[in-house]
Amino acid sequence: MDGKFLFDGPEDAPVTILLAHGAGAPMDSASMSATAEALAAEGFRVARFEFAYMAARRRGERKPPPRAETLNPEYRAAVAELGATGPLIIGGKSMGGRVASMVADELHTSGKIAGLICLGYPFHPPAKPEQLRTKHLAGLKTPTLICQGTRDEFGTREEVRGYTLSDQIEILWLEDGDHDLKPRKSISGFSAADHLETVADTVTRWVAGLGAEPE
Repeated sequence: MDGKFLFDGPEDAPVTILLAHGAGAPMDSASMSATAEALAAEGFRVARFEFAYMAARRRGERKPPPRAETLNPEYRAAVAELGATGPLIIGGKSMGGRVASMVADELHTSGKIAGLICLGYPFHPPAKPEQLRTKHLAGLKTPTLICQGTRDEFGTREEVRGYTLSDQIEILWLEDGDHDLKPRKSISGFSAADHLETVADTVTRWVAGLGAEPE
């Protein structure tokens, strides 16, 4: 932990990935920690941070998640405070990725970020497929990678197939993965570690396509 951020990976990594947490779990949840470690093993510098409501929970305050769009200023502030000197990719788990996606274009246009990564994008609330959170994704100009489990209750492969999404968005589908990208090994034949390795490998390839490949 270094002030506001939790870091993994080499300090001199050419590419930094900034990740925000989901609505209900902190930045050091098992899912986020495993993902950060997998990305760090590929040579990325991974920084995690918490929105104010989640940080307040560590002090014993019971704070519910606010509306995602109200967190946009906090994400912009985290980018500024991090002060990455090389290429920066922003993103996050679920709600964290959604918030990042809402500020991505302005940051990309101004040259502050190279791309966006969403881990389990919340396309709609569970059991409410009609309440889509995809309008801004149709015109997204930032190069984007979404890593999504095929049985994610926030957006399955069958559901997402029918959405209008920007051609800047690439989706990595993880077989039988849930909202944490975890599969049922007895059904899919894959373990959570297998899927994390696929995520890390795909992120490495995708970043290389942006012209920002780690050594």
